[in-house]
Parts: sequence; C-alpha cells; structure tokens
Amino acid sequence: MKIALPTAGGQLCMHFGHCEKFVIMDVDDTTKAIISSIEAVPPPHEPGVLPKWLYEHKVNTIIAGGMGMRAQQFFKEYNIQVVVGAAGGEPKALVNDWFNGTLTVGTNVCDH
Repeated sequence: MKIALPTAGGQLCMHFGHCEKFVIMDVDDTTKAIISSIEAVPPPHEPGVLPKWLYEHKVNTIIAGGMGMRAQQFFKEYNIQVVVGAAGGEPKALVNDWFNGTLTVGTNVCDH
C-alpha cells in the first residue's frame, strides 16, 4: 500500500494543492510497517493534475489537512482513499497514528 501526504517544511501542509512536496510511503498494511519513503516534487497545481499524478505513483491513500470537494471527487474516480482534516505533524507519525486508529482528524480546512 502507498500513502501520500502533502508537506511543506517537513510537516503536513494543511492544503494538499499548496504543498512543496509529497511524501509517498510504501507501507505493509499487514504489519503496519513503513517499508520506504520518498519525497517527490509535484507538478504545477491545476484541477485534476495532482490526483492523476499520485495515481501514477500507485498511491492508495492520501492524508491531508484540507482538500476541495472537486479534488476529492477526482481521487474517488482513481479509487484513492482520502483522509481530510488531519492536524499538522510529521508525516511518519501521522501514518503511524492512522494505522493505530489514533489520527486526530477534524474539519476539512479547505472550503472550496
């Protein structure tokens, strides 16, 4: 399984479309262990570009602070699970919290 998180300054970026990089982690969903992690600079932000780009990177899940409804629909079309409303933090800790069921999620911080 591959999980992507938008980041800025090494922390979760609160809006996925405004991030500097994506951290893409290869995770063993049986053992819940992070196998590998890469940072990738995304293409310019335009409607539908980032979901397709992450799909091409074989991402199954994205964890974000905020994401517009249109972007969420694009991810749904690519069968990528979206987790929005995550509080800021370091990507590996957020993925571990998600697997442990302790990820704090609140309101989607994006309103478009």
